[in-house]
Amino acid sequence: MKTLGEYIRELREEKDLSLRELAKKLKISAPFLSDIELGHRYPSDKVLGGLARILDIPLKDLKAYDTRPPVKDLKRMAAAEPLYGVAFRKVVNDKISAKKLLELIEEISAPSKKK
Repeated sequence: MKTLGEYIRELREEKDLSLRELAKKLKISAPFLSDIELGHRYPSDKVLGGLARILDIPLKDLKAYDTRPPVKDLKRMAAAEPLYGVAFRKVVNDKISAKKLLELIEEISAPSKKK
């Protein structure tokens, strides 16, 4: 599945808009839009609404690409099981990338391939 940023970039390119042109229409900086497309930042509801309008796509379609877990769910998990909080903090402190984290999860949850 594409990320939200990848989807926005694809739609922007289909509309033949440069990153700077789209940023100007949204009244945000080009570096901020670039960060959104690269997945480093997530747009506010206001910016997301502007993207939907300019890219001529339903807002719900853009929101469907938001794969972030709600913060309240993370807090609830950490409150119910304190080791989640320790694990989340370790991921942040050790700067473990999302890609690496997903690879590690796949390794431990995949059935053994030993013969």
